[in-house]
Amino acid sequence: MRHEMEKALPSQLKEFVSESQYLQIAKDMLAHAKQKGASQAEVALHASTGLNVTVRLNEVETLEFNRDKAVGVTVYFGKQKGSASTTDISPTSLKSTIEAACDLAKLTEPDPYSGLADIHEMAKAIPDLDLYHPWDLTVDNAVNLAKACERTALSLDKKISNSEGATLASSQGFHVYGNSHGFLGAYPTSRHSLSCMVIAQDAQGMERDYQYTVSRQKEMLAKAETVGLEAATRALKRLSAKKLPTQRVPVIFHSSIASSVIGHFLSAISGGRLFRKSSFLLDSLNKKHFPDNIQISERPHILGGIGSAPFDSDGVATNDKELVQNGVITSYILSAYSARKLNLPNTGNAGGTHNIFVASTQGDFDSMLKIMGRGLVVTELMGQGINLVTGDYSRGASGFWVEHGEIQFPVHEITIAGNLQNMFKQLIGVGSDIDKRGSIQSGSLLIEEMTLAGV
Repeated sequence: MRHEMEKALPSQLKEFVSESQYLQIAKDMLAHAKQKGASQAEVALHASTGLNVTVRLNEVETLEFNRDKAVGVTVYFGKQKGSASTTDISPTSLKSTIEAACDLAKLTEPDPYSGLADIHEMAKAIPDLDLYHPWDLTVDNAVNLAKACERTALSLDKKISNSEGATLASSQGFHVYGNSHGFLGAYPTSRHSLSCMVIAQDAQGMERDYQYTVSRQKEMLAKAETVGLEAATRALKRLSAKKLPTQRVPVIFHSSIASSVIGHFLSAISGGRLFRKSSFLLDSLNKKHFPDNIQISERPHILGGIGSAPFDSDGVATNDKELVQNGVITSYILSAYSARKLNLPNTGNAGGTHNIFVASTQGDFDSMLKIMGRGLVVTELMGQGINLVTGDYSRGASGFWVEHGEIQFPVHEITIAGNLQNMFKQLIGVGSDIDKRGSIQSGSLLIEEMTLAGV
């Protein structure tokens, strides 16, 4: 199986590697593994080039052109497994990598669950998911866009006193995966982003905030001036922040950070955590853990999606699935290995999820404020106080205090705490203000009650 790149590679990537070269490398490595006696083998290859420019206070601070390539191979001798990788694609290095993997495999204990995904699960066709839109970006153009972004932010208000910089990043590359089932697939990708972070200052102190835009296509990025304006506006809104007394209140996780909460759920239902029994959602399949109106879906084939992929890292076809329906967990996130360990069907999620969508149940952000009435809107989270074994949740936070359904003032230096299991059950609603920039897309999340630790 082979997916042709219909669009020409940019010159810098074309000179670096070619798809046909990597496809041939995969074939040769699989053949060599077979010659060495491996009963099964798989090869993953990746190549990318990129340009990153950061400006600060109208001066170029960093200018980086990167070219990366990597080859990884896994071989199986029965149920013994060995893996090795290299960034050197010379024939001698590739041969040595195969031999190293074979030597390691012979030293490992047999694992009855190891091996390639079943042959009937391999992707039969590789759809074009519109993931490849290279940007023929010059250094001058990149610098000018970053400067325009930062300049707009700094000029908005005299209270914008400093900048931590604006960064423009653009990369393109491709992925190749092949195994001894006869599967060989490849697809190209691109990713472009622009971000800006500035500092606002008043008599009470300084606050910083940022904004960013990201897309597979440069045409889909927000304008540089828009990103700068929003970064400055967000920083200004945080000035004169107050502290709050300890209390239990409703909490809204703003859509810009809601993905972190959903990410904890995804981690808790991932096969690795489940078979290691290190998740608070053990034995949760087909059980209700959210309110009736909560729906969470995976859509791997969204055209141009940041998380889209035609097959997972086992070569298994990706597919649409419902993770939560009417509040009930209807699917775990499994690879071939974890599915065997749990004696469940493979879900095609080796390497993770691909485009998660949390369906809206409420109106826009202002409507969510009205529903909450009084409580806390969280716009920034700090620290990593999450225990996925117990579900205990505690993180530093800042945001805004709400009374009578309206934002009153910014707040900082607080901690919010609860338990993810309870937070999911108390998820009153999901806003329509969906943040579409990432691979997890959700509106603001309203939790009925959490502990707010303040002064």
